[in-house]
Order: sequence, then structure tokens, then C-alpha cells
Amino acid sequence: MAQSNETPRVSEPMQQEKLGPLRVRMSVLQQRARTLGIPAVVVVEGMSAAGKGDAISGLIESLDPRGFNVYAMRAPNEQEKRFPWLHRYHQRTPAKGRIAIFDGSWYDEMFAAQFNDDMGDAERQIKRNQTCDMEGKLATSGAVVIKLFLLISQKEQKKRLKKLEGDKHTRWRVSKIDWLQNKHYERAHDIYTEMMEHTSHPFAPWHVILSEDRKSTIRSIYHIMIDAFEQAITQKEALAQSGAAPEYGFVPYVKPIQTAPIQLLGDVDLNKTLEDDTQYKPQLKQAQQRLKDLHNRIYQAKIPVVLGFEGWDAAGKGGSILRLTQALDPRGFQVNPTSAPDATELAHHYLWRFWNHVPKNGHIAIFDRTWYGRVMVERVEKLTAEGDWRRAYDEINQFEHNLADWGAIVIKFWLQIDQEEQLRRFHDRQNTPEKQYKITDEDWRNREKWPLYETAVNEMLQKTSTSFAPWVIVESNNKHYGRLKVLNTVIDAIEARLK
Repeated sequence: MAQSNETPRVSEPMQQEKLGPLRVRMSVLQQRARTLGIPAVVVVEGMSAAGKGDAISGLIESLDPRGFNVYAMRAPNEQEKRFPWLHRYHQRTPAKGRIAIFDGSWYDEMFAAQFNDDMGDAERQIKRNQTCDMEGKLATSGAVVIKLFLLISQKEQKKRLKKLEGDKHTRWRVSKIDWLQNKHYERAHDIYTEMMEHTSHPFAPWHVILSEDRKSTIRSIYHIMIDAFEQAITQKEALAQSGAAPEYGFVPYVKPIQTAPIQLLGDVDLNKTLEDDTQYKPQLKQAQQRLKDLHNRIYQAKIPVVLGFEGWDAAGKGGSILRLTQALDPRGFQVNPTSAPDATELAHHYLWRFWNHVPKNGHIAIFDRTWYGRVMVERVEKLTAEGDWRRAYDEINQFEHNLADWGAIVIKFWLQIDQEEQLRRFHDRQNTPEKQYKITDEDWRNREKWPLYETAVNEMLQKTSTSFAPWVIVESNNKHYGRLKVLNTVIDAIEARLK
């Protein structure tokens, strides 16, 4: 069940308390969180000249610099604009035990677009949903998410802008946008207020700090940080003592996604072949030439394409990918082979490494194995707690929905063969020297768990095939038929988009 919105929390000015003890407490909590592997995301937003830089400087005085990063996020450059708008923020989410502090964030970007009348109601709602989805994914993976908004009056803002502009060393910090915000203070205030009301949730609440006084502001920030870290540490330590798997009492605040009907694997007709196998090469050549032409057109139209390949071992993923890439301009695609996550990848949310390989607009990303490992191998091999892999269906649907909202064509292929054909291909690989590298002990172990994997795959297909990111089951007992089906599916999807 999705969580309801939460009213942003307003922190009253704190004048008396000394900062020294707060710094010590925060320093200790940072080390404890680091030891327990608790990441934290701290967003610092506010009115122009509200003192975000001073606030961050005051906060990090207590932190070990080896354990945090500060990101000063400004308007995206031309290269960043070629990716989904949240791409650069996903890349900067912290590893376990680290703190990421954002001086300006996705909220600043949304505010600017709305303040400048560059964003309509529909786009605004989509971006709000996407931010809640991102923050929810972080929180459900155990991260602390803290959002701070520094509020000053119009009079105080004008006074600070004049002071900054009057000093030759700081006048560069004042822009026309800052003065426009002061001139239209009420409108700016209303936009920020509405934005916070729609994006404040129990797992990622907004804290509004009245920041006319610097020391009082820093005290308030320390109290917010200390409370959030203590709560997260208490929860993590309790779980460690009980030996239970983490189970968080919320899911990302997003609208449920409708799935599309799809066959069960047992109902797939694997006897499909080409009517005349001698026509395979001419048909392959024709399809590849068509795809080559389309690749040029999607580059010009700046349409990104994301293709995911899953299937049984020896089902022909590599062969299908090869026939695809033979038709593509090598400057416009990237094949991403997915294996077990390394230490850096394990320290992040499981989707983090896939965000890092999202293509630029006009380019194609091909994934040989995908994010669906979460609900297949990690489920069957019990590498992930049940609550985590069950929640992943919704998380993956939202991930793919974000790509589709950006404008990407998203297609996922499941290459289906039967057990007899797999066994024949396994023996062929073992008995052919140049193919022996393709067969491993793990392939044989996976084969013994065929019924468990089939159950997992069927559930995956039913819960994650959508109109914007469909699963396509490829009948692959006949390799020629399967390769052509993959090519023609991609061609049809691109042609439909271009129309």
C-alpha cells in the first residue's frame, strides 16, 4: 500500500544550545552508520541567498571527510540533457556507509522549470512521481533520506542579495534569476510549498528551517540529522541482533502499474520454424539492412532504445545479440553483459549499476542479462530476502516506466527452449573445443533447478510485462527462427515509434 503525503516539518529557531556537543554526537553517529553500512542522502534546498553553502559548511565540520561527498548540482549541461533527467542524481547516490549531500538537487531543477513556465502540469506530476520513486527505492534499501529547506523572508533575501552583490568577491554568486525570485517572492514561495507538500513522505520528509540566523540554522540541521541517524541505527542494530532480514514498512509512493497478459512458458509452441530454412540468410540480410537504416533515423530523432535479454542457458542470447549488433553503427550502441555484482555494485541499490548504463538519446543499450536477476537467480538461490525480491517487481516496473516516460523504446526478450534442446546444446558445447568456454558447472547446477526457475520466470513475466516495456517470448528451439523474431520485433517497435 502506498504511503500518504506528510506535511513538511517546520523547525523552530534554536538560539541557546551549544554546537560543540551536537558536533560530537553527529561525528559518533556517522562512524556508527558507516560501520553498519547505512547510507544517507541529504538534500539542501532553499530560497535564493538562504545560506545553503553556510549550512553545508557548518554540517560537515563534524563529519569525517572520507565518508561523504558534496555535490553542487546546477542546471544540466548539453551532455546530461541526453539522458533521463534523474540519471545524474542516480549516479551520485551513496554506497553503504557513505553520505551524499546535495547542494541543489532534483527539486531545484523542478522548481526552475516551473518558475520559468517551462513545465506543464502533466510533466510536473510525472517528475514528482519519479522523485518519490527514487527516494522510496533508497529508503527501502535502508538509506536515510533527509530533505532540508531553508526559508528566509523576502526582506531578508533582498538584504542578503544586496550584500553579496556589493562585494566584488561575491557578486558573481548573484544572478538575474535570484533577483527575479526576490521580485516574485510569493510565487516562488508558493511553488516551493506545493512541491514540498506533494513530495514529503514518512520515508523522506521535508524539514523547513527558518534560517534568518546561521547558528540557529546549523543547530536545527544537527538535530534533524541526529534524530534520523539514531532511528536508522537503532533499527539496523535491532535487526542484526534478531538475525532477521530487513523489512521496511513502506513502499515507494507511486501509482500502481497495470500489467499486460502474457503466456506461461508451458504454453509456448516451441515447434516454430522457418517455412524454408534456405531463406534464413536472405531474410537475415534484409532485416539487418532495415535495422541499419532505422538506427540512423532514431539517432536523428533522438529516440533511445533499451533491449534486455534473458533466457535459459544455451537458449541463444549471444547469437541473437550478435545478429542485432552486426546491423548497427558501432558508435551508437553498447552491449552490457551482466554478471554477479562486484563489491562496489553490492554497496549500492541493485538498480544503480543499470542506471549507469542507460543510453543517451538516439543510442541503443543492449543488456545481456538484466535487472531481472533480482527476481530469478537471487530468488531461486536465496541470495536476497523474500521481502526484497517481492518488492522488486514494483521497483522494476517503475524503473522501466521512468525510461518510457523519458521516451525510450523498452523491450525485454525471454528466449525459450525446452530441456531436451538445452541438453543437446550443452553436450555440443562440451564436445566442441571452440565452444567449451560457453559451458560451466553453474550451467549444469541451474539445469537441476529448472522447475524452480520456471516458476520464478512465469511470475516475473506475469508481473512485469507492460504496454510500455513488454516481454517478448522468443521460441528458440530453432535458432534461425528465434534470431529473426528478435530482429523483426525491434524493427517493428522502432517503425511504430517513428510513425
